[in-house]
Amino acid sequence: MPDSKPIVLKAGDDAPSFSLVSDSGETIDLQSFHGKNNVVLYFYPKDSTPGCTIEACEFRDASADLNKYDTVVLGLSKDSIKSHQRFIEKQGLNFPLLSDPEAEVCSAYGVFKLKKNYGREYMGIERSTFIIGKNGKIVQAYYGVKVKGHAADVLSVVQGI
Repeated sequence: MPDSKPIVLKAGDDAPSFSLVSDSGETIDLQSFHGKNNVVLYFYPKDSTPGCTIEACEFRDASADLNKYDTVVLGLSKDSIKSHQRFIEKQGLNFPLLSDPEAEVCSAYGVFKLKKNYGREYMGIERSTFIIGKNGKIVQAYYGVKVKGHAADVLSVVQGI
């Protein structure tokens, strides 16, 4: 088996490109934001779970301020479009959720990892956020995100771009 090092993206790296279907059925391509918007791309484990709900609601509440800085928010998980639609409706989310059922984009960003819970090991999404500049380069990478106050931290970075 080839020696494979885990992917860890950092500031200055090119953001891996992607094209994924959103909750609205529309395909969202990262390239379409180049030259126009900064992107906050956040990866989360599962719709409608406690931590993911807090994180999504914090980004919902910060999105108007982020928009002032030409910044869009995109949430991404392996959940289905239907699951995303229910989550958006229940929480009043005001940004797209992208579906990555095969974890291809999650893997490209280095967030699909071996996790342990109650003695069980499984592959899952490590809560992570990437701030991507208008030039397509990563401005800030957060792995292993703690939910409370994270959206405010992201906003403070975006204000400095």
